[in-house]
Amino acid sequence: MKFAIPMAMGKLTAHFGHCREFCFVTVENNEITGTEVLEPPAHEPGVLPKWLHDHGINIVLAGGMGPKAQELFAEAGVKVVTGAPTESPEVLVKQYLDQSMVTGENVCGHDPESPCNH
Repeated sequence: MKFAIPMAMGKLTAHFGHCREFCFVTVENNEITGTEVLEPPAHEPGVLPKWLHDHGINIVLAGGMGPKAQELFAEAGVKVVTGAPTESPEVLVKQYLDQSMVTGENVCGHDPESPCNH
């Protein structure tokens, strides 16, 4: 299983489509076996879902994500969890695995007041 977490300063960022790095976390037998930080390609509609799918990502943990990106991930068979808290990738993955993650609202509603549009 391989997770992707959009990051800023070592923790999850709400700005999924505009983040400057992703942490990929590999899990085997419910244990983290590796992490890798990669810079994503330039943000354009549809690019990140394909890029993450091509890197073997199964699950994306995000603070927020627009509906089109969620649709593209669903078509690719990638699970998306929105409303994840601002934590380090390792903490988030452990919370996901032990089902203790408390999620909030999708903070990327793509309305004028959304933090993703600032």
